[in-house]
Amino acid sequence: MHSSSTPLLDFKSATLYAIRLVLHSSDTPAVLAALGQRLDDADGFFDGEPVVIDASGLAEAPDWVALARTLTDRGLPVVGVTAPDALQAGVTAARLAVVHLPATREAAAELPRASIHRDPPAAAPVAAPAPPIAVDVVPEAGVAQNSPVEPSRTTAQEARATLIVDRPLRTGQKVYARGADLVVVGTVNAGAEVIADGNIHVYGALRGKAMAGARGDEAARIFTTRLDAELVAVAGVYRVVDTKLPATVLDRPAAVRLQAGALTIEPLAV
Repeated sequence: MHSSSTPLLDFKSATLYAIRLVLHSSDTPAVLAALGQRLDDADGFFDGEPVVIDASGLAEAPDWVALARTLTDRGLPVVGVTAPDALQAGVTAARLAVVHLPATREAAAELPRASIHRDPPAAAPVAAPAPPIAVDVVPEAGVAQNSPVEPSRTTAQEARATLIVDRPLRTGQKVYARGADLVVVGTVNAGAEVIADGNIHVYGALRGKAMAGARGDEAARIFTTRLDAELVAVAGVYRVVDTKLPATVLDRPAAVRLQAGALTIEPLAV
């Protein structure tokens, strides 16, 4: 029997980790084709991620129902749509939520389009031409998803803040250092994700996914004492690691950075 003094539910604020699907065209067939290709190339990287459809740059509406159905069918639940006032009635008619994203740095300068690279047979990957749409990873939270992590934050007046996680990250855990560097003291296991607006340092094995410069900092880098990652990214340029890394960096100290628009992975002398 429920006690009348204890509420059955509460409404509380929540900050969600989500990715944003930025539309640059209202041509629905072309957008769906590009979306399918992008998700095929990503090889499950975005599976299960909540999505906000960002149509704020469009003057005409795409087929909201077809777009939302395609995303849902591919395992990406749609949180809502951000769109100009003139398009919002169509969004609600499609039974989708209208959401308003917080202002970010893109208001001053557009983020580089995300490029997903798969390992070629040899040598470093070469940046591919950008497709008609861009999938920008724009996290909306500090820490989120399956298993909560409670990192400690240290800040400095003269330098970029640093978010420190002094424990291993298990499969399904995600940490985002907003406006900060990220330091993980421990292993980032396969299926875990670390994201930072600045640099990422992993003092342990990096076996999951690491994304530095999440808001477009092309000078950001990823450092780890043992590299065996599923995916690495800097400033929206991705490399899916689906072939064995060279012996010079596999399970060794390594650094990842952008050079001439392409990711390079280099051994670290320690």
